[in-house]
This record gives sequence, structure tokens and C-alpha cells, in this order.
Amino acid sequence: MPKQRKVPLRKCIVTEEMFPKKQLIRVVKTKEGEVFADPTGKKNGRGAYLSKDLEVINKAQQTNILERHLDIKIEDHVYDELRTLVGDQ
Repeated sequence: MPKQRKVPLRKCIVTEEMFPKKQLIRVVKTKEGEVFADPTGKKNGRGAYLSKDLEVINKAQQTNILERHLDIKIEDHVYDELRTLVGDQ
């Protein structure tokens, strides 16, 4: 009988709910100060997770919660990139 693998869980920073990692979008801040969406979830850098929901992304932009978690100013194009990723789902 094959051993079942443990599903990694991560917390959405807006809703504070735990979800399987594959159901979230990771936003990464590199050492160079770049911020971008990481659909693979494997890039190097400080990460924060958001639910794949337009309302969650809009709330993150309104409340600046992503800026507080990553400790850097988040440009509008990052939120546009996140909305595009959610729209493709």
C-alpha cells in the first residue's frame, strides 16, 4: 500500500485561512527588492500567499497588507499580474 503524502498547507494573508499550497498564489520579494507573482511557488525570496480570488486580491491592494508582509512598496502592475493569474484559472 503506497504511503500518502502530506499536503503542504499555507495561510492566506488576507483571509488568514489555511489552504493547500496549490490553491494559493505566492508573491515573492527577492533580495534585490523585486516583487512579482510566483505561480510555481519555488522562486527564492520572501514569500506571501494570497487566495486565488479577485476579492482577496482587491482587498490586499486596498488594505496594503501585502506591503506590510513583504516590507516594500507594491506597484500596481503586481496586482494586475495577480488578477491575470486568477482570471486564467
